Amino acid sequence: MTVCVVIVALTAVTLLSVMFIRNNKRLESDQLLLLLCETGERNLNYYFNSVQKSVTKVASFAEQDLDGLETEQLERHMDRVGRYFEEMANKTNGVLTYYYRIDPAVSDTVKGFWYTDLGGEGFSEHQVTDITLYDTQDTSKLVWFTVPKHTGQPIWLPPYITDNLDVRVISYNVPIYWQGRFIGVVGIEIDYTTMAGQVESIRLYNNGYAYLSDAQGSLFFHPRIDVTALTEATMPPIPEGLLSDSTFFRYTFEGVEKQAAWLPLSNGMRLIVCVPVIEAEGEWRRLIRSILIVSAVVLLVMSAFTMFYTRRITRPLQALTEAAEQLDRGNYDFRLDYNGNDEVGRLTRTFKRLAGNMKEHISDLNKRVYIDALTSVKNKGAFADAMEALQVRIDGDKTGEAFAVGMFDCDDLKRINDQYGHDKGDLYLKTACRLICRVFQHSPVFRVGGDEFAVILKGSDYENRAALVDRFEAEREALCAAAQDSWEQVHVAMGIAEYDPQVDAAAMDVVRRADKLMYANKRMRKEARS
Repeated sequence: MTVCVVIVALTAVTLLSVMFIRNNKRLESDQLLLLLCETGERNLNYYFNSVQKSVTKVASFAEQDLDGLETEQLERHMDRVGRYFEEMANKTNGVLTYYYRIDPAVSDTVKGFWYTDLGGEGFSEHQVTDITLYDTQDTSKLVWFTVPKHTGQPIWLPPYITDNLDVRVISYNVPIYWQGRFIGVVGIEIDYTTMAGQVESIRLYNNGYAYLSDAQGSLFFHPRIDVTALTEATMPPIPEGLLSDSTFFRYTFEGVEKQAAWLPLSNGMRLIVCVPVIEAEGEWRRLIRSILIVSAVVLLVMSAFTMFYTRRITRPLQALTEAAEQLDRGNYDFRLDYNGNDEVGRLTRTFKRLAGNMKEHISDLNKRVYIDALTSVKNKGAFADAMEALQVRIDGDKTGEAFAVGMFDCDDLKRINDQYGHDKGDLYLKTACRLICRVFQHSPVFRVGGDEFAVILKGSDYENRAALVDRFEAEREALCAAAQDSWEQVHVAMGIAEYDPQVDAAAMDVVRRADKLMYANKRMRKEARS
């Protein structure tokens, strides 16, 4: 037994060591990826936010500065905004162009301005694009103008080739409104290569790198792929796992499994940092391999040494283990034949007694929790659980589940208790319960109050509910006619309501409707009896 304990202990220590090393190293690798991702995110967001802040200030200034839409007013407005925009552009790093374009529908004379700094020597005015040559209803053209115009919201645009300059840029654009009318767009374009350079500087191990995509997996920048030359036909397929909502994920690209982390950028892009799994896990895999080899050798030697001496013990232990697994699955009817006088035999007998006691205890608990002590049908707690389960199925299946609820109330219980005693009242309730169970024999019956019962009709009982109602009324009248004493009669009011997904927002709505029908039936029966 001591040797067995050593084997088990060695196995446990080995597995725990492997799990600890693997989990710890994976956590370190994930944290390293996240650290690089967070650093890149901060740098890029700082860059994007400075552009966004500058354009937002210019847009606010432009809307406050507008005093009219006459040509002279617009020209003076262009001059003031241009000076302010130049000041903001000079304070913003990496600006390639800035512009303020007036909608041709506002003025066909004042078009706005467009300043560029392609050589890094300062901004100079460039001839503006003739918007009137384009269909401004088509948002696939002049995206820097048409998209803000039609969305009415500030927007970061993904990389595109800017008009006339043949330069790949990304831009932030804000629509300008005056007195509720769309006037034009102010925006800044930044050089795509500036952004790409920041992303390309993120490196990890020998083959780790970063790239940019959108939430759908379309690439904006990749250090191994010329994204500018890609078309819809040549775009590589999106690897499975790349669109994960989790910060950390794995995917396979070009036959290489990669470990990655991503964070959202303020302009709607995703910054993804990845590294081949074999590089990220290479060191700890070698360490684990050595531990496993040493442990395997030790286990093989000790197992061979103890195999002959432990066979008598391992068989009953195996049977006991299988019985424990069955017990864990809720099966208490297992078989254990070993009855030796050693420790395993005593353990087996104790386990069998424990399982028997547990089975009896659980059965007793179920009766106490869900069975009504008087009538032996299910109680109010079981009814609440059943209605909750129905609600879960209703929420998962919007087409609606076919079921009905019947509510029953025993008349004259108080009179019988007061006149004949509570023992007769109990007999009265039991007789009523037997009648309900006999008629609705395929449906669960619940005692939900002192003299109230409920039935949930599904399946064949639901399909034959009309016939069952007639049968219940017939048997109730027959039982009352044959009874000699008051407590043997069953004056039971009944109301049944079907679930209607168009009417009932919840399963309990059916119960409430059935309850109303039952009380209506109760009043009608009292009036008929009086």
